[in-house]
Amino acid sequence: MGIFSRKNNDTPSNPEMAELGREYAIAKRHGDRKAMGRINRQIGTSGMSDSDRASFQQGRESYDSIPPAYSRRNNRRR
Repeated sequence: MGIFSRKNNDTPSNPEMAELGREYAIAKRHGDRKAMGRINRQIGTSGMSDSDRASFQQGRESYDSIPPAYSRRNNRRR
């Protein structure tokens, strides 16, 4: 049993949308507005069903559940 073990075996109905949600969460964490805009445009052009939206959210939550490697607060100079 590791730090990042996941007990739920819920597989998303659309793995492509889950991966897109994961990429969005990564871009949001790193402050990459260009990638976030690209993903938002890509989602806007493709009509999302409820299952696609749930898969996207599940992908975001899977990345957001991983804690950051470092705190920005500890990186400041005094």
